[in-house]
Amino acid sequence: MALVSRICARTLLQASASSTARSLHTTPAPQQQQAPIEGAKRTTCTLIPGDGVGPEIVYSLQEVFKAADVPVDFETYFLSEVNPILSAKLEDVTSSIMKNKVCIKGILATPDYSVEGELQTLNMKLRNELDLYANVVHVRSLPGVKTRHKNIDCVIIREQTEGEYSALEHESVPGIVECLKIITAKKSMRIAKFAFDYATKNNRKKVTAVHKANIMKLGDGLFLKCVEEMSKLYPRIHFEKMIVDNTTMQLVSNPNQFDVMVTPNLYGNIIDNIASGLVGGAGVVAGASYSAETVVFEPGARHTFAQAVGKNVANPTAMLLCGAKLLRHINLHSYSDVIVNAITKVLEQGKVRTKDLGGQSTTQDFTKAVIYNLH
Repeated sequence: MALVSRICARTLLQASASSTARSLHTTPAPQQQQAPIEGAKRTTCTLIPGDGVGPEIVYSLQEVFKAADVPVDFETYFLSEVNPILSAKLEDVTSSIMKNKVCIKGILATPDYSVEGELQTLNMKLRNELDLYANVVHVRSLPGVKTRHKNIDCVIIREQTEGEYSALEHESVPGIVECLKIITAKKSMRIAKFAFDYATKNNRKKVTAVHKANIMKLGDGLFLKCVEEMSKLYPRIHFEKMIVDNTTMQLVSNPNQFDVMVTPNLYGNIIDNIASGLVGGAGVVAGASYSAETVVFEPGARHTFAQAVGKNVANPTAMLLCGAKLLRHINLHSYSDVIVNAITKVLEQGKVRTKDLGGQSTTQDFTKAVIYNLH
């Protein structure tokens, strides 16, 4: 009798599910919820326009996303250290990013002097609050962009929660300032593991540790020791070490020798900018900062280009590539491919170029050209 009851119950449930499915299929979905390429639900992403030309290139990204019917909604917060009156509260921004897990961010300007005497910048506070420990900048040659070196393809992985950016400075006696550089084994091992995991996942062959352990024997010595220890766990990845000043020379003379580089905080910041200059400048390189829970996508070379504000001359390529990286991260690969292919076509054709790439086209011209090539 119990068996019969279970069979009857199962039959009723199946009939009910079938009826529900039929009713769902016969009800047309709202037009705005349909994705033309991938039937994915909409994703909410925190958006920080940034300072300088940030709002202009973020607007380009929004226009391209709109034209491509990308199923992403933006939750916008204006965050700024140079415009504190207009700025949102840091805790509101971090709460949004922690909730959404993903963020698109323009570059935040950092004043040389803090009005309140605060040593920690807004950028540093944001990274520390979210524990955005790994900054990843993929520097590669773009088609149609003329540069001295060809076929550059390297990845710079930077630890960005300690090192020289620890905001620990004091004037011990008048005229003498001491700045503390913090290097810990825990964070050095963490960024080393991230670098080797990245190399393994992305079929990279070599990891180069950039250091100055010959001079800073304890601080950089600890960092280098941690990376060396981690390298032993990845025998298929070739490991090498290089002093930072030699790295900068090698980078501008023979950049093709590099694959993945892992660096402490300050060295990574410098190398990011040098490498970006090799492939066309700050306007064409995208980056991302990772924590265990969240990702913030932002241009790889951190320049606000304040002198170009309102002139409609900024190159939005880096921000558009950030958007493409975001889409791949949330598993919307086909949308990402469409946008990257459109950018590639515009650069290859060479008819629409912003001033930084030797042309006279405006930010809006480039954006419209990318939208025209979306298909």
